[in-house]
Amino acid sequence: MALTRPGFAVAHCVSCRHRHALRPLLLVLAGCAGLLATHPVRADAALNGNVAMVSDYVFRGLTQTWGQPALQGGAGIHADGFDAGFWGSSVNARSYPGGGDELDLYASYGRDFGDGFNWRAGLYGYLYPGANLDHAGLPAQSLDTAEGNAALGWRWLTLQYNRALTDYFGAGRAAGFQGASRGTSYLQLDARFALGPAWTLALHVGHTHYTTTLAAPLPDGARNPSYSDYGITVLRQLDAHWSLGASLTHATNAAYYRATASYLDASDMLDVGGTRGIVTLQGSF
Repeated sequence: MALTRPGFAVAHCVSCRHRHALRPLLLVLAGCAGLLATHPVRADAALNGNVAMVSDYVFRGLTQTWGQPALQGGAGIHADGFDAGFWGSSVNARSYPGGGDELDLYASYGRDFGDGFNWRAGLYGYLYPGANLDHAGLPAQSLDTAEGNAALGWRWLTLQYNRALTDYFGAGRAAGFQGASRGTSYLQLDARFALGPAWTLALHVGHTHYTTTLAAPLPDGARNPSYSDYGITVLRQLDAHWSLGASLTHATNAAYYRATASYLDASDMLDVGGTRGIVTLQGSF
């Protein structure tokens, strides 16, 4: 698994189309900002930020940079159970035609309730400024996505359910699917273990379930994009702020993903899933 969202992105203007797709998230963020502005910030409120360089940006088992490096980072605030902030990364126009950046916005609230258990629920939005399927000669379709999520944690384990409130990263009729992909879900289980004062082991398993399939099969007959992904990461803390990580990820459903065509050139193909190795240098502040 690559750097876990959240993390810094170049700021871009957000179009009306983007705001409409992510309106629920933006309203929540605006409300949270209003609360922070009208109430004194508690002394225990924590501001945090991070930057990272990754050899490959892999999200839910699939490369977002066509196997190339990415710059990432972000900032957020945590106060009395509330979390909000932004995160971003460079992405590849082969997967996001007309775009080259991802900007995420998030807000959530959670609490501990004893014996090592905790819960959290929130909204998460993914924006791809400038990206649209019409840059690839297809009908206009934004790749922006909004998700709701809920998580239950116990000590070193976290189970989280994510559900798309919009079409899922552009999957719809314009991209050759039978219908809308709203409601697509991602269920994930993550574990994190301390191996000593400077070493951490992180394990991950997830499953993406699409609510739609391709209208016409791929050359090898695959139509269903649903898949599972797995990951293992070893982190080494270099000092108080910097860490170095090595990850190995694997995504199933090779029949669907092993020959993914670029939106910009149908002859330019890549296995965007499969097994991938990632090196991450991350700084936290």
